[in-house]
Amino acid sequence: MEDRLRRGGDLRAGGPAVRPVATVAATLAAVLAACSPEEEPVRSDAVEEPGVPALPAQAPEHFGFGAPASPERVALWDIDVKPDGEGLPPGSGTVAEGRQVYEIHCMQCHGPTGTEGPNDRLVSAGAWDQWPAGRTVGGYWPYATTLFDYTRKAMPQATPGTLSDDQVYAVVGYVLHLSGIVAADAVMDSASLAEVEMPARDRFVPDDRMGGPDIR
Repeated sequence: MEDRLRRGGDLRAGGPAVRPVATVAATLAAVLAACSPEEEPVRSDAVEEPGVPALPAQAPEHFGFGAPASPERVALWDIDVKPDGEGLPPGSGTVAEGRQVYEIHCMQCHGPTGTEGPNDRLVSAGAWDQWPAGRTVGGYWPYATTLFDYTRKAMPQATPGTLSDDQVYAVVGYVLHLSGIVAADAVMDSASLAEVEMPARDRFVPDDRMGGPDIR
């Protein structure tokens, strides 16, 4: 045995000959290498901005996008209606005509009487003075004029903006009638719609401040 140790042999019979000192050194070096932190890559805060490629010589000076903002084009988009009725277009509609518009364009989303859904309820089931009566036309909407504005821009949901001004006047009158706000023979136009006083008008405070405190 001593002779085999002197020659660096293995104590196991028939085992391969190894050199213990060299083996330990190699193992230690491998462990140290595995435990040492990796070097962080050098980072630069400078970001290279790509250059703007030059247009080819045959490129046109103008690409034909857009059009001048002529008064006629501006008028097509300037369709907002204010609470006092400013901006209401010419035209008119009756409650009876509004029922036909409602049955064709509105009933599938709001139900036959404006209470069934599946979309938002339009007509309150309870009295207006029982706040909150639900976010319906009679219980929540402050101005009949802005109801026209919203309906003209956003309804019907699947094809917004497709109703004529006369149809919007008519269907708004019909919904107001379902809510008990106007009579069955009412005719809605820019003058009569602006005169409608909504039950929820006094539940809102006009915020027309030009500075001043944050809370009014």
